[in-house]
Amino acid sequence: MNLDKNQIKKIQGLILYTVIVTAVAIHYRQVLAVIARGFHMALPFLLGAAIAFILNVPMRNIERWLQRGKPGKKWHRPTALILTLILVAGVLVLVTFVVLPQLFTTIMGLQKSIPVFVEHMIVELEGLFITYPDVVEYLNSIVIDWNSVFDSMIGFLKNGAGSVFSATFSAAVSIVSGFTSFGIGFVFSIYILLQKENLSRQFVKLLKAFLPKAVAERTLEIAAMTERIFSNFLAGQCVEAVILGTMFFIAMTILDMPYALLIGVLIAFTALIPIFGAFIGCAVGVFLMLMLNPMTALAFFILFNVLQQIEGNLIYPHVVGGSVGLPSIWVLMAVTIGGSLMGIVGMLVFIPLCSVLYTLLKEEVNRRLSVK
Repeated sequence: MNLDKNQIKKIQGLILYTVIVTAVAIHYRQVLAVIARGFHMALPFLLGAAIAFILNVPMRNIERWLQRGKPGKKWHRPTALILTLILVAGVLVLVTFVVLPQLFTTIMGLQKSIPVFVEHMIVELEGLFITYPDVVEYLNSIVIDWNSVFDSMIGFLKNGAGSVFSATFSAAVSIVSGFTSFGIGFVFSIYILLQKENLSRQFVKLLKAFLPKAVAERTLEIAAMTERIFSNFLAGQCVEAVILGTMFFIAMTILDMPYALLIGVLIAFTALIPIFGAFIGCAVGVFLMLMLNPMTALAFFILFNVLQQIEGNLIYPHVVGGSVGLPSIWVLMAVTIGGSLMGIVGMLVFIPLCSVLYTLLKEEVNRRLSVK
């Protein structure tokens, strides 16, 4: 049988692919270790790319504003970057100076509220014991072997001292490593933002050089769509968080509830976690108000559920779901699946990711139907 050069190359490629797959299947542990090591080494640069992507959303609008009638000036890019950094830092500083005094006042108030709350609970328990003497008899019947308890505590301290020291040292190393990775990533993000056109042009040339023309063009289309959807999602998530925090602040101020500003800002920040983030602010708010008055805590819990229903059913699906072009039911599914797989990061990533997949699937379905 005579084979031409193209057939020989295909057979060689198939053999090479089979050898590689077999080697990976046999030594999969080593392969996974190498991948994990590579990911760890690339983590600062991946973090830098993520920071650059987030900063590019406001920076792009600022740069367009600077270029009104004067396109192509060299000072536009660094000026837009500096203004973006000042804007982000200003927001963080403003929130810090708004929240810290409120937080300090709250802590000082809790120092007075917690003893009163404990005394009130003691009085309630005493009344309960008087009303139900069977409870006292049951508690008295419980026998605790204190010698065993103390022996267990001493054994834990002996065996756990080294583990605690090792865990503390590991935590300190992780913190230092995290700050180092963030610093490297931040510097890398500055380089990306200052040279994003050059990097984009190099990426396009790379794809066109190594991929067929149709595949390269399709890849660029998907990349552009992904960037647009993720940017819209980020902007929509920030808008939704501001709306929800403002709603809580206004409603709590009208109802004359305490900690309106603190809880409003806290809920605005936690609302950046899709759908479920505001429940963290609810737990903190209920705890703070429970120390003052249980009825106030109950009223806040009812208010939270009302506003959460409005936000979850009306605001979030239209602001965030509409910004990424994903129906409400798929937004909820994306958040649930992403949270179960990757936690908070999964919640943030899976909504725009599912939107990309949803758009691609819709295009493919429409194409197949038009062919039929």
